[in-house]
Amino acid sequence: MKAHSKNRRLFTALKMLCSAKTKGFTVMEIKNKATRINLFSLKTVQMRTFHLTWLSFFLCFFGWFGIAPLMPLVRDDLGLSKSEIGSTIIASVAITVLVRLLIGPLCDKIGPRKTYTGLLVLGSLPVMLIGLADSYETFLLARLAIGSIGASFVITQYHTSTMFAPNVVGTANATTAGWGNLGGGVTQMVMPLILAMILGFGLSETMGWRLAMVFPGAIMLVVAVLYWVFTTDCPEGNYAEMRKSGALSAEDDHAGATKGMMAAMSDYRVWALFLVYGACFGVELTINNIAAIYFFDRFDLSLATAGVIAGLFGLMNIFARTLGGVFSDKFAAKGGLSGRVKFLFFALFVEGIALVAFSMMDALVIAVAVMIVFSLFVQMSEGATFGIVPFVNRKALGSVAGIVGAGGNAGAVAAGFLFKSEALTYQEGLFYLGCAVIVCSFAALAVRFSAATQAEEQQRFDRAHAERMGTSGSGQPVPAE
Repeated sequence: MKAHSKNRRLFTALKMLCSAKTKGFTVMEIKNKATRINLFSLKTVQMRTFHLTWLSFFLCFFGWFGIAPLMPLVRDDLGLSKSEIGSTIIASVAITVLVRLLIGPLCDKIGPRKTYTGLLVLGSLPVMLIGLADSYETFLLARLAIGSIGASFVITQYHTSTMFAPNVVGTANATTAGWGNLGGGVTQMVMPLILAMILGFGLSETMGWRLAMVFPGAIMLVVAVLYWVFTTDCPEGNYAEMRKSGALSAEDDHAGATKGMMAAMSDYRVWALFLVYGACFGVELTINNIAAIYFFDRFDLSLATAGVIAGLFGLMNIFARTLGGVFSDKFAAKGGLSGRVKFLFFALFVEGIALVAFSMMDALVIAVAVMIVFSLFVQMSEGATFGIVPFVNRKALGSVAGIVGAGGNAGAVAAGFLFKSEALTYQEGLFYLGCAVIVCSFAALAVRFSAATQAEEQQRFDRAHAERMGTSGSGQPVPAE
């Protein structure tokens, strides 16, 4: 009888929650989400969006950190001190905190398609124009402006969250973000090659690093056009047209975005994830900025060799972040939302231990090996974080994603001060950063969900899984109810 009574109360709570009005919020229960990821298909808008979101984020990341492997040349050309280099690193990630906070509600308001296209176009300008910098001050301003394209991550996660069902959303979010983050590794390897090609025409190194940055900016403009043409805001179309047809609420969008942001800001779980994401993505951003110059100086390597080694850290994104999302979905299948939380804690805790170990390595080969293990858990932690984000507040998805995403850059800003100080070596900075990650990992355990929410999300998960199992032989997903 007690069990029956408990089930009745849970059913009543679930019914009330499911029937709650969505007044004041732009994001609704989107229909026709894909229940599987068909990597080699571009027939559906879900998969076109999947591939264009990771490609766009890849190029944004490529342009964002394109200057990092060239910093030894920039340092000599502009006469930058260690403190000034540290300030440019902080600038490159600081502005992204603000832009990510703004970009989430903007996705709710005008849709991810318009938001991403606009960011790609505007962000390409400072990437191409950084070569005009002729002093520390102008270079600092250029890196500050380029940092805005880091907000592309929020749009990537938002857009895949509107396109994929609960049974695969963790994997979809982790894969698009991971393959996008891959740009941070590829740029470490490719930019020195682009520089070498330019120098092959007889130009000086001073002119070479400046012209090299035109390449990623130009490609960003091309992808902006593709994004505009081949994606929609959600499986059913674009928000503007849906509001006109009545398929989406046409209420006051400004009030809705504001209400969504206030709801997200008042939720302690959002700030716990803000801290967690700072301890994983913030660390990745920091390593992307310092890895090349760290290996160049510490192990007395050539610019190209240091770039290749630094690139290995980012290249782990080709599968590591996806792995975090896959494990998040697997843990959810067995333990629900609490399973996702437990896996996040584990991945982040191991990340901290691996970072401490990396900071103590003196032999190049061992340092590279430990760095790869460390990179694996950094990116798995990122994937696991955004395996949870879509379930915190469905009605304010953009705001939640924006705040948590901003946490990554806030973490990078905080870490930047460790590497700006003349009193600390890079090794000491890495050690203290690893200790901070271990402490922050316990914040993941503060993320909890009510019984009603867990029951509702389990129902969604089971329904999506059933739809996937019932997919037709053609490979097309059965539309969600």
